[in-house]
Amino acid sequence: MQGLEGKRVLITGGAGGIGAATARRFSQEGCRVAVIDLDQAALERLKQELPELEIGIQADVAEPDSVAQAFARLDEQMGGLDILINNAGISVRNPFMQITPEQWRKVLAVNLHGIFYVAQQAAQRMQAGAGGVILNMGSSNGLMGYHYYADYNASKAGVIELTRSMALELAPTIRVNAVCPGFIMTPMQEAEYTPEMVRAFEAKVPLNRLGKPDDVAALFAFLASDEAAFITGQYFVIDGGEIAGGLASQA
Repeated sequence: MQGLEGKRVLITGGAGGIGAATARRFSQEGCRVAVIDLDQAALERLKQELPELEIGIQADVAEPDSVAQAFARLDEQMGGLDILINNAGISVRNPFMQITPEQWRKVLAVNLHGIFYVAQQAAQRMQAGAGGVILNMGSSNGLMGYHYYADYNASKAGVIELTRSMALELAPTIRVNAVCPGFIMTPMQEAEYTPEMVRAFEAKVPLNRLGKPDDVAALFAFLASDEAAFITGQYFVIDGGEIAGGLASQA
């Protein structure tokens, strides 16, 4: 991708799943890559797998002080930031009536509040420098109703609207977009779905497969590159056609 060589990239939730795939992709593009993750063991595994990783920082994106401390370390190591992949998120599969206040607060704290805390820190540095790109992790769940994920769905709908608002206020120096994956097979998905559920879902996707983390990483790379220089304030669905007609309408 054009214009990525040497760029300073931060990926939250970067030690596993889509985040780790994105770290690998931006490293391949010649970027200086840093990741934030809550899981120290996963960070250590990523460092072994990706020795060119600039820095791995343990931090909780749901806690503003933890985010501020992480950015202070990033400043020391990289001296600024050009690209943010705001990827950290969680989900818990539960019927609406069984979602507890604690679960609701936790999912919103990570998926929406965390996106805000990290993006604000990143934007401060980009505005002080030469501008940059912020890519927030949305979801097709933020665009359609899905059973058993009311808290997750609400958080992702909020991310999409936050992205639009950020794009208006941060232009023209910072481009802001959201990526909205459908069913991507990650460790988080594997923990929530049985093999039978996965096969049933896969059969309804028009492209006849579930997404891979590398699919999403490729979209992040494009949107962060100079090839997407006139794109901001948008959300991009990457779902194999999953919501094109609604899964309920599939044979």
